[in-house]
Amino acid sequence: MSPWSLPKILAGLHDDIERRLATARGALSHPGTKGDASEHVWLELLQTYLPRRYHAEKAHVVDSNGEFSQQIDVLVFDRQYSPFIFRYEGQIIVPAESVYAAFEAKQVIDAGQIDYAQKKVASVRRLHRTSLPIPHAGGVYPPKPPGHILGGILTLESEWKPALDEPLLRALSTKPDGRLDLGCVAAHGMFACDAEGRYTITPQGKPATAFLLELIARLQTSATVPMIDVRAYARFLG
Repeated sequence: MSPWSLPKILAGLHDDIERRLATARGALSHPGTKGDASEHVWLELLQTYLPRRYHAEKAHVVDSNGEFSQQIDVLVFDRQYSPFIFRYEGQIIVPAESVYAAFEAKQVIDAGQIDYAQKKVASVRRLHRTSLPIPHAGGVYPPKPPGHILGGILTLESEWKPALDEPLLRALSTKPDGRLDLGCVAAHGMFACDAEGRYTITPQGKPATAFLLELIARLQTSATVPMIDVRAYARFLG
């Protein structure tokens, strides 16, 4: 019999994330430092376990009209087909066409933080995304319509009691353009929204691991980002 245990491996991944988030919240006193540490925990999780075609960073998003999103704590974007990522003094800017998902990372979840996360996600979804025809050996495929950008919130705890119940669902239903598709409250559970806008709450379990696997599954179904029109960005050169 194998000495390995898949349930223990998956549980251990969640336990490590919850422990690190709790340490960041309890041991660090400065709010900014505490927030940065929490963001780093989530970013490291995705940077370690997402397939290599995806990348996760704290970043801004820009479109070919020169419009920018708000800063996104955890942005998941393409690195295989997107031609440029701008980095300067720790700041990262990626083209709108490359974005798969945008998450806000906070210490706790409540109505105010959900509203804040919805506005952040909406600032990404409102950006213009180009899409070119795709050449192949037998001809040309038509331009691929830009897909739905996943949005969500990642936290350690909930301000509500019970932690994940009707108040959470009421808060989630307020902004259609900033709909949060996935959320993880590491100490309590996770939520997910289907294509029809129906939410499912999964309490307890191992939420961080469950969130990671659900995100990967949704990224698989979203396929590849559109073929970016690089010349649309080049026009800003003068």
